Amino acid sequence: MAQLLDKAKNFAAEKMSDVAKPEAHVTDVDFKRVSKDHIEYLAKVSVQNPYSASIPICEIKYSFKSASREIATGRIPDPGSLKGKDTTMVDVPVKVPYNVLMSLAKDVGADWDIDYQLDIGLVIDLPVIGNFTIPLSHNGEVKLPSLTSMFSKEN
Repeated sequence: MAQLLDKAKNFAAEKMSDVAKPEAHVTDVDFKRVSKDHIEYLAKVSVQNPYSASIPICEIKYSFKSASREIATGRIPDPGSLKGKDTTMVDVPVKVPYNVLMSLAKDVGADWDIDYQLDIGLVIDLPVIGNFTIPLSHNGEVKLPSLTSMFSKEN
């Protein structure tokens, strides 16, 4: 009986590997705002849905790393849906506490930026397949806010 179940699982896995799945990529990460306890960056994720029906996003998980250290993690439950046969832009706010940024001072050079790696798991609910995670990873540099940018944007 166990062998029959294994064969059925393998058959289903082979057939599902050929099914089109949504694809995503990070298009931008930029400074958004400063609050009393953290700096917020905004990652913009472009997600293409190959299906004619909209697909619910169950949750978004993220990990923000710099200098080989994880400096922020978070999860966004039930952020909405992907439009059918369309590209949807999904905003992922990344909140980085001040105390962590201060510990990264050695990475901050004269140009006042930090190198980062942003890992995002976009969990969607595909019909028949169930929950499916689209893994994304994006590397780049992000500017720390200057005093003028802190007071020019809304807090």
